[in-house]
Amino acid sequence: MPTNAARIFVAEAIGTFTLIFVGVLAIYSNGLVQPPGTANLVAIGLAHGLAIGLSVAALGAISGGHFNPAVTFGFVVTGRLKPAAGLMYWVAQLLGASIAGFLALAFVGQAGVAGGTPDLGKGISPVAGIVIEAVLTFFLVSVVFGTAVDERAPKSIYPLAIGLTIAMDIMAGGPLTGAAMNPARTFGSAIASGHWDNHLVYWIGPLIGGAVGAGVHHFFFMVQAPSLATAAHGGPAPAEERGAPTIASG
Repeated sequence: MPTNAARIFVAEAIGTFTLIFVGVLAIYSNGLVQPPGTANLVAIGLAHGLAIGLSVAALGAISGGHFNPAVTFGFVVTGRLKPAAGLMYWVAQLLGASIAGFLALAFVGQAGVAGGTPDLGKGISPVAGIVIEAVLTFFLVSVVFGTAVDERAPKSIYPLAIGLTIAMDIMAGGPLTGAAMNPARTFGSAIASGHWDNHLVYWIGPLIGGAVGAGVHHFFFMVQAPSLATAAHGGPAPAEERGAPTIASG
């Protein structure tokens, strides 16, 4: 594996690990301090949002800070990443998520990890779950492209914007679908706990939402952008003087 590809792989694995480990523990810890049957969506949403926002700030210059197969899929369908590079991102993300799930298993047990695995709420059908996850992921990927990719965006706002979008989506959709917006978020805790209920919902919905969100920005909103340099690497705009993963153009 080329040196830069290795760095990208490790960065994506670490960022995704952070989301799943913090996410599962935040849900478990919330259950320890809240009355049975209740959840503090603000605390859970902020924990997930901070995990991703801080990871994007720390590692975005290395890999673009995807940490989500749906985000990577958006880069692939818009031609910002070659399919082979996108597959590498997916492997790194799912590996990081799996390690996080099994490490959390050691601390909170199978029931704790299963409880932190996104699943459909009462009365929510798989079709409705797919639509909800698609819409929530559309919001997320739209913000990724609008703040981290578009070179006209304000400098350095993208980690905060992405993290807050995740928090917003969880506050809105958490009781309905768990608001995963990320196949790796569900996969990492599912493989460790064995909780695979409605698992395909969390692949189909986010991949659709990610593709549409990326496509709207790339093909419609970014008519005057990106520059060739930005299009070549599929990460934060070079005008912001952040590192670009060269594998994206390979």
